[in-house]
Amino acid sequence: MTKLIIPEEDIILAVCIYIARQRKIEPAEVEVELFYDDYSGFSAEITTVYGKQEIVTKHIISALREWIKENLHANPYAGLKLDLNRTNGIYARLRSEDE
Repeated sequence: MTKLIIPEEDIILAVCIYIARQRKIEPAEVEVELFYDDYSGFSAEITTVYGKQEIVTKHIISALREWIKENLHANPYAGLKLDLNRTNGIYARLRSEDE
């Protein structure tokens, strides 16, 4: 098994696309800021023409799963986990099988 690292920029892109599809707007019209705190875990503040909203970890994971399936053509259910590195920020790890 190998692990694929998905950087914060790609997580933000995945969330932008996910929210844009829900709201029927362009991804460029979505602003995303990722957060982590010890009590509530990962979340994101979303800003669109419809206002601000906050999404929790499960929605970020859902967005990432769609993005992984469409862009990486990988199994999005193969051990996806969000993590935090004080130097590099928020990232995701996807476990995949060696070919």
